[in-house]
Amino acid sequence: MIAGNLAVRIDTAPDRTAGPQVTVLVAARDEADRIGSTLTALRFAFPGARIWVADDGSRDGSGELASEHGALIARAERVGKGRAMTMAALLALSELDARAGQAPVFLLCDGDLGESAARLTALVEAVQGGAGELAVAVFQRPAGGGLGIAREFARWAIRRRCGTETRAPISGQRALTTAALRDVLPLAGGFGMEVGMTIDAVRRGHSLVEVDLDLEHRQTGRDLAGFSHRGRQLLDILRAYLARRRVAGRGTGSRDGEPRRNLGQPER
Repeated sequence: MIAGNLAVRIDTAPDRTAGPQVTVLVAARDEADRIGSTLTALRFAFPGARIWVADDGSRDGSGELASEHGALIARAERVGKGRAMTMAALLALSELDARAGQAPVFLLCDGDLGESAARLTALVEAVQGGAGELAVAVFQRPAGGGLGIAREFARWAIRRRCGTETRAPISGQRALTTAALRDVLPLAGGFGMEVGMTIDAVRRGHSLVEVDLDLEHRQTGRDLAGFSHRGRQLLDILRAYLARRRVAGRGTGSRDGEPRRNLGQPER
């Protein structure tokens, strides 16, 4: 269940062969200039996959463009990234259960990756190959224009809550098993989604691996709009952190109080 008022529109694309191995969930809000190229790249990389777009109240026609590109649309009325992606995930899982299909790997990504979205195959391959049950992309090139405050706080929050060291704590490009996805739902609200997901997955015993990828997306600048965005991001991460207080008598995924390295963390 998702609390609060949620206006939902599901646009069903024409039936086509569903790829049994991958289901893609794309987060989008006002991404009309990049959603088309992102979906084209995903379709090329994952032919036959079911692709859902979580359209969080776009006002620039992003949802309509995504539908024209053959995506299934789950539309929410500006409820934030985490809740919109939760809705899309529940719809995708419901469809999977109804079809009694093979449990796929779920790929979550942002709608502004453009052509670089085709490189996300490495995340899916990491999960399919058993490298980890949750694979997270590390941008090889700088992925933001801020001061790194939100990223460093997110890294600290994950380490504090579940004892795991991460390099890309707020990366939205992630692949995970169906079982792991079920265990992390509902996702934390807003931009706290990724931090909450990592903490919840590790606490439930799912292994984490980080994968370096050459990806591109829209960067926020060091201007009023950019700092406002990062302020909201930091607040959402704080909320996810506070909502995941340590539970007495339960482990944190670490041994002897030492942080646990994820499988993709190099030794130092």
